[in-house]
Amino acid sequence: MKASRKYGIIAAAICIVIQLVLAASCYGSSEPALKPLTDWRFTWEGVGTGSRSTDGIGPASGWEPYRMKQPLQLSTGEEKAGWFETKLPALIWNTPAILLKPVYGIKIDIYVGQEKRYEIDRDYRYDVHHILLPLSREDAGQTLLMKIQGGSGRIGMDGPVWAGDYQTLLTKLIKANLGDIVLGSSFIFIALIMLISAVLLNRSERNSWLSLTVVILSIGLMILTYSPFVYSLFRSYGEWFQVVFDLGLLSLLPAITYYFERTIGPGYMLIIRICRKFQTGYSLFCLGFMVINLLSGSRFSDIYYLFSVKVLGCIMIVLLMILAASAISYASKGNRDAAVFASGFALFAIPALGELVWFYVRQGDYVLFWWKWGVLGFVISLIMILGRKFAHNHRQIVVYSRELEMFNSELQRSEKMEIISELAASVAHEVRNPLQVTRGFLQLLQEKSRDREKEYLRLALEELDRASGIITDFLTFAKPEAEKVSLLNVGYEFRHIEGILIPLANLQGGRMTTDIPQDLYVYGNSSKFKQAFINMIKNSIEALREEGHIQIRAYREDGQVVIRVADNGEGMEPSEVARLGEPYYSNKSKGTGLGLMVTFRIIEVMQGKIEIESKKGAGTVMTVRFPAAASGEQGAE
Repeated sequence: MKASRKYGIIAAAICIVIQLVLAASCYGSSEPALKPLTDWRFTWEGVGTGSRSTDGIGPASGWEPYRMKQPLQLSTGEEKAGWFETKLPALIWNTPAILLKPVYGIKIDIYVGQEKRYEIDRDYRYDVHHILLPLSREDAGQTLLMKIQGGSGRIGMDGPVWAGDYQTLLTKLIKANLGDIVLGSSFIFIALIMLISAVLLNRSERNSWLSLTVVILSIGLMILTYSPFVYSLFRSYGEWFQVVFDLGLLSLLPAITYYFERTIGPGYMLIIRICRKFQTGYSLFCLGFMVINLLSGSRFSDIYYLFSVKVLGCIMIVLLMILAASAISYASKGNRDAAVFASGFALFAIPALGELVWFYVRQGDYVLFWWKWGVLGFVISLIMILGRKFAHNHRQIVVYSRELEMFNSELQRSEKMEIISELAASVAHEVRNPLQVTRGFLQLLQEKSRDREKEYLRLALEELDRASGIITDFLTFAKPEAEKVSLLNVGYEFRHIEGILIPLANLQGGRMTTDIPQDLYVYGNSSKFKQAFINMIKNSIEALREEGHIQIRAYREDGQVVIRVADNGEGMEPSEVARLGEPYYSNKSKGTGLGLMVTFRIIEVMQGKIEIESKKGAGTVMTVRFPAAASGEQGAE
């Protein structure tokens, strides 16, 4: 139940995240008219010659038309700069502004006329900017110049530039980034809650729980720190956002492979375990390289970029394909968790692999977008798998608890029976001889006594015989092993039992019928076999009411001989059935409980099992199962 509640809470949290994201997508859907700035020109730094006659900013010649959504490519590490210009339109809004997103570059300076209005200079590789630049109405008709310096392989713009009201553009900017902020923050929050909850789990469940926590936390950190909005909002922390993103990426793959290994399996020829160890080692290598690069003032950033982006991306593609193939393999063998994993993984892998391939085809000139939505479905599938695992573990614990309770009960019964067996054997041997001597003297006295005294002596002898019968039962219980084991024909044995008990059933006002084939054989001692079933059937006869009926049927089933004794007598309550076979327990006024106790012991020694079903007022069914023996086998001494 605890696992189910945890699973429900987490699923509810994911649903809340989805609702928030959907709400964010609807927010600000109706907006006042915006005007796109599409007439741009471009030139490289140092290509144009001369100076401007009006403002003196930027080159005077060498300008060419610039098409939007086509960033210009640079060689890796090249710090070449380019100039972009356009004319500002009529600014008819009360608080005009322009929104540029995304803009690619490491260092950006924006001028309106001769006045610098915006400046940013990053010393790390993240080159995506969302810029909201406030203007005034007097800026209408002015030249807007933007100088962009590269360093990570591209400069330029990959979307339309909008002019409009400041608040409207701010809403547009927030709307474009709110999904990432809400989704990433929600994942982080859920991971922290899961981390706190981990202290309540036992060790067997904690490892899977923590690995899923790391997966969700890593994804949340990556989504949050991949958004350009946080870099624009917190400019001074951009380098640390890059570090956090890399930490999330380096911990994600080992956590996913470890989670897969724990919840589904190690894969064909332990390939998932091998991948997990390799990925862990490679992540530690990249982590060490990152620390060295930071301490050296980013002197090795190009080499670190090679290992942490290009090489790691290729490793990620291979690992995702291996995980997908392993999940499909397990699912084809009937593993439901693998089927859930494969379905959720498909939601993540299809857009992620497509975007990674497209990222390399474009030589890094692509902003990954769809992977974050695919990862939402993937995380939900991981939570479902863990929830199923916890529910299964809970069911197993319940089953094990019941089995342990039954084992303890059986152990206590065995110990009790062992003590009673030893006591019974000791008492029976010590008491039987004095009883026999006493009986002999009473018989001598009976011969020489008068009639009235003979009646008393007769009663005394009857009680001594009853005591002797009880002692015999004690000895049978204490040592039920048959002196001679032979091959018994069940039908033949029951013919003798019928001859003894049918008259007794008739006197009770009932009847007894049998249906026993002649080809059923078991191993045992004939007298003990008869004693056991006579005790059982006598109990059924004594429980009969008017028009009582006892039906005895035998048959072979799954290599066993099954003997079924059913009556329509008084029946018993479940509590009474549970106590049958206990020493000194009997639901008859003069019973000692030893009869059924001896019966159970005889059946146990013959390697049989007895099952009792009873309902008060409806009757009782006693089913005994013995290992079947072939008719041609010989008895064993």
